[in-house]
Amino acid sequence: MAFEDEVWWSRVALPGCAAWTPAEAPLRLVEVAVPKGEPKALACYGLLVRGQPARGEATAPIPADELWLRFVDGRPVSAITTRFLTWGAAQAAARGLTTLLWVWDNASWHHSQAVRTAIRTHNQTAHRTGGVKIVPCWLPIKSPWLNPIEPKWTHGKRRVVEPARLLTAEEMDARASAATNSASPSSRATPSPAACNCTRRLARLLSRHPEPPPCHHQSPPCHPFLRSG
Repeated sequence: MAFEDEVWWSRVALPGCAAWTPAEAPLRLVEVAVPKGEPKALACYGLLVRGQPARGEATAPIPADELWLRFVDGRPVSAITTRFLTWGAAQAAARGLTTLLWVWDNASWHHSQAVRTAIRTHNQTAHRTGGVKIVPCWLPIKSPWLNPIEPKWTHGKRRVVEPARLLTAEEMDARASAATNSASPSSRATPSPAACNCTRRLARLLSRHPEPPPCHHQSPPCHPFLRSG
């Protein structure tokens, strides 16, 4: 069983926390500013995998829970979610698992048509090749207390706070992994070309312009017909 959630790790927010300090030198959190062009917060996907006893060994000890993190550029969307599903299935396969009961909330990018299609295609491929099957399970609306990964974020954000300076993206990535005892190396993933709406824009542009303008979503444009020149 795996519990999935997304979270923003802020580089400027000051979480409520307590610390033991000398009376003459109390801990003070200094408000910092982010340079122009840098993100104020980093989006992160997390998967809490609950330990299960080995098949046929009812008396064997249950393995400890594992938390897998994956930082991404931008915000959570369907295209990045499908990539995280594939990545999570690969991590599970490396640990000898065959099925993941994937529990998550009702975010729009969790039950979008693209994600549902990706899960169905993945499971069909897994059935043919022997990979890890993903069984999605949606939690009731507005019930974060049913997801055991939520406390990981609350306590983790208190552990990564830096009192007097701004953490870089790399430092935030490393600290978040250490604070949550992540079992897999946290690596950054960028949005895939599928995250762009260029395909839908193409039909509208072709009907309005003899030569469509270039795509400004990313460089180079993800659709060949939207490239300039």
